[in-house]
Amino acid sequence: MPTLDWIGKKAVVNHHREVPYRLIHCNKDKSHGDPDAGNLLVQGDNLEALKALLPYYAGKVKCIYIDPPYNTGNESWVYNDNVNSPEIRAWLGSVVGKEAEDLSRHDKWLCMMYPRLRLLKEFLTEDGVIFVSMDDSEAGSLRMLLDDVFGRGNFLASIIWQKVFSPKNSAQFFSDDHDYIYAYAKNIGLCQLGLLARGAEQDARYTNPDNDPRGPWTSGDFSARNFYGEGTYAVETPSGRIIPGPPTGMYWRVSKQKMKDLDTDGRIWWGETKDNVPRLKRFLSEVKQGVVPQTLWFYKDVGHTQEAKKELLETVDFADSGSVFITPKPTRLMKRIIEIASEPGDIIMDSFAGSGTTGVAVAREGGGRRFILIEMLPSIAEPVTAERLRRVMSGYEKNKLGGKTETVEGTGGGFRFCTLGEPLFDADGNVSPAVTYPDLAAHVFFCETGSPIPKRADGASPLIGTFQNRAIYLLHSAEAVGVAREQAGNVLTGAILEALPLPAADFAGARIVYAEGCTVPDDRLSALGVTFKQIPYQIEGI
Repeated sequence: MPTLDWIGKKAVVNHHREVPYRLIHCNKDKSHGDPDAGNLLVQGDNLEALKALLPYYAGKVKCIYIDPPYNTGNESWVYNDNVNSPEIRAWLGSVVGKEAEDLSRHDKWLCMMYPRLRLLKEFLTEDGVIFVSMDDSEAGSLRMLLDDVFGRGNFLASIIWQKVFSPKNSAQFFSDDHDYIYAYAKNIGLCQLGLLARGAEQDARYTNPDNDPRGPWTSGDFSARNFYGEGTYAVETPSGRIIPGPPTGMYWRVSKQKMKDLDTDGRIWWGETKDNVPRLKRFLSEVKQGVVPQTLWFYKDVGHTQEAKKELLETVDFADSGSVFITPKPTRLMKRIIEIASEPGDIIMDSFAGSGTTGVAVAREGGGRRFILIEMLPSIAEPVTAERLRRVMSGYEKNKLGGKTETVEGTGGGFRFCTLGEPLFDADGNVSPAVTYPDLAAHVFFCETGSPIPKRADGASPLIGTFQNRAIYLLHSAEAVGVAREQAGNVLTGAILEALPLPAADFAGARIVYAEGCTVPDDRLSALGVTFKQIPYQIEGI
């Protein structure tokens, strides 16, 4: 099978594992509304932010949408991942240039995207889906990259979004009217996409010219090209005309007896004169209560870039025209993705949040859905992304023509505004003094089980959670970080071992205890089904 290779690939294949776990700090002053609504806006490098969020949300996100840099050469994005490779270190801090000016621009883009996609995959539920926007600048490379990370067998669709409503007459060769949105499943065998709501346009195709008591219907061709051994018989119409058989090269869809049964049931349409070639009646009451999504998304249904800019300007004040986003995505586009790829209560993630359209669409869709947004730039995260979300949630005045305004009711809800703190572990691998018990507990549980901690651990009990018949314990003291002290309670002693609480009275599974030290003999631990793991050396992923 063809593979994609590029300069720096070997250096970034495992880079997502090398990125340090960082603390996440929530800023109450910049947050909005109900802090327990379950929505997050994280300001910081999205690679580090994704790694920091992984212990809390791995395997919990149903739908991911990202709109990464298209790498057109006009975006001024900078490659800044701290990869230990000479060829990559030469790129750090430099703006990625235009095609003829920067011969490694495609390599840089692939090196930036690969570890982020690897981490994003770990967030998806087993039946989750990821959507990635792109134009022709990197469409070919992105498709192969997604095949590499998610597997070619999990490819769902290449969606064409008509992003403009009129051609660009200034184009040299072709007017660029569309973007691609690639959709991949985490596990295509478990993936189930939703249907789009039926509209008046679809229902208008159904009429009832014969006053059938079953209601409106439409008719379909009774013949097909696929070979069918019993599908070549002659048919007599109600008027008495003999039709010698199906059209040349075609076959009736059903046997002669089945056609008689359908006709008896009034499911064959012979035309108003009862003399036409038979057609099968399909009743509106019997079709799916929705429409299967197609891969052509027209602006009339999901919006265009000018609509997106208008929406943005209605909710955010910009200093000048040059500060306005060039290519925001319309809310209707995000609404469609959310509609087909999520259900009430699901989490939707966007790690290239930009102006926050994904968060706006989630808030308006409602149903208990939650969003996780990550925006790197401080100059965008607070004054644009966060401010737009605040106004959408609390309501705002929309400017209209003639100086008039229209009140837009808020969606309600709220979000936490967060930033990235220091790494959980220092350069020597020791736990950082700034790390709190809940932070370390979440990390330990995730590294031990590969799943997020079931609930926040406050340190009141050393038992931080159970997973697959394993009980996980953490003995940690902020006053004795890096030092094993029995008085501090971070050492597994015989007395502490006896006092370890069981998840249930009849629990007979394994018990794993993380602590700075242990004074209990190995044979006693083994006899009791207890495994000791020393902090920090036996915490994976540091």
